[in-house]
Amino acid sequence: MNDLIYDVTEATFQAEVLERSRTVPVVVDFWADWCAPCHALAPVLERAVEAHGGQVLLARVDVDQNPRLAMAFQVQGIPAVKAFAGGQLVDEFVGAQPAPVVQQFVEALLPSETERAAVEAAGLDPEQAAARWRQILETDPDNLIARTGLADQALRDGRPGDAVELLRPIEHAPEVAGVLAAARLAAEAADGGSRFATAAAQATDGQPDLALAELLAAVRAGRGEERDRARSLMLEVFRLLGDDHPLTTRYRRDLTLALF
Repeated sequence: MNDLIYDVTEATFQAEVLERSRTVPVVVDFWADWCAPCHALAPVLERAVEAHGGQVLLARVDVDQNPRLAMAFQVQGIPAVKAFAGGQLVDEFVGAQPAPVVQQFVEALLPSETERAAVEAAGLDPEQAAARWRQILETDPDNLIARTGLADQALRDGRPGDAVELLRPIEHAPEVAGVLAAARLAAEAADGGSRFATAAAQATDGQPDLALAELLAAVRAGRGEERDRARSLMLEVFRLLGDDHPLTTRYRRDLTLALF
């Protein structure tokens, strides 16, 4: 084992695979010691990963020692190889495969030239970064990093509407959920005609509990479009906080009860 290839368990999978895959793709090899095809595939996987010098990692899961992980990812035959990027499962195959197939599988996970350029642009000063990101979008209009970087700048400059528009083409990508929620809430807060402008401002200004309490009350008391708007804004606050935040857990339950 080395820095590129390592064992994970049920206790470490979240941190060492899902969270780590947000910055570098992680290939997970579900295997067992008694499995001959697993032993045949292992060196092929290792060589394919090591050939790319840290651009992709390999995590190994012993299914006999970690049966709940195997069950959670519906592993029915081994070796089962699953690739994660951005905290999500993005590709997979089952069974020992020849080296060219494995190499193609790994290479498909590597960032494109424009993705690498977008990451590099983040290290420039804001004006240069923005210019580089706009240039990237001319040839790669759905580049997540470039659009998110420009949206972040728009938010910091007090232009939430521009941030929303920048993210609209990629709004369904899980990676932009938090930034898009912040932009939508900031746009609501800037709308002087919105009944929920104060709640939206609280949500982005470190007072999400107050925002959620007001919006929930509006859902319970309101009708029609006003009720729907309050519900929609609550969902944006949940996205901003994340699924595991205690306020999300509490108010999602309360919202469900209020609606049904």
